[in-house]
Amino acid sequence: MAGRPFLATIDQHIAAGHVSVKVTLGVGDEIYVGIADGPEDSQHRARLVGEATLRAVEEAVGGATTFYLSAVATTDLGPVKVALAQVRDDGWSDYLVGSALVREADPSTATAKAVLDALNRRITHRGNPAAN
Repeated sequence: MAGRPFLATIDQHIAAGHVSVKVTLGVGDEIYVGIADGPEDSQHRARLVGEATLRAVEEAVGGATTFYLSAVATTDLGPVKVALAQVRDDGWSDYLVGSALVREADPSTATAKAVLDALNRRITHRGNPAAN
């Protein structure tokens, strides 16, 4: 993989109490997409954003590993709100944890960035996510 993934877009489509989340990541000149579907409520929405982000990362690393979202949350930390993500992969026994500030009342973007933060050292080389 040539560089770290960056968040390009998050699209959310809601219909009849159901939401479909599509996260698009860029890596260099390449684009990778992950999709997750589920209930519309806000608790599930954060998890769906995290899951869609992980599916896009898996595509970016060429299916070299499978990632699992163990937990996702937002919390107040002093005067700011922070998104947190806890991730595992099938080849690593430790939990990976990432965080990102919630800016402009946008928890979805912060959640996706927290997932990327958790994985940033694990996904530096395509086909070898455990390189760092």
